[in-house]
Amino acid sequence: MGKKLYVGNLSYSIDEGGLGDIFAPYGTVESVAIVTDRETGRSRGFGFVEMANDAEARSEEHTSELQSPCNLVCRLLLEKK
Repeated sequence: MGKKLYVGNLSYSIDEGGLGDIFAPYGTVESVAIVTDRETGRSRGFGFVEMANDAEARSEEHTSELQSPCNLVCRLLLEKK
């Protein structure tokens, strides 16, 4: 099972394919979901990316790199026990 990342501060124009492309250089992207408003269908500005394994999800490289040029906020979600 992969590790899920919260990604915030998304542009309203980005789609799931585009978000997956941003994370693809850092490892295998298993799934991407952008949360949308149920009435308008417009992005709510955040989503989730699931990476193939823990090491890829915890990569400091993509966390620091994504915050600078794209102004994205990236956080690893912890599993509930």
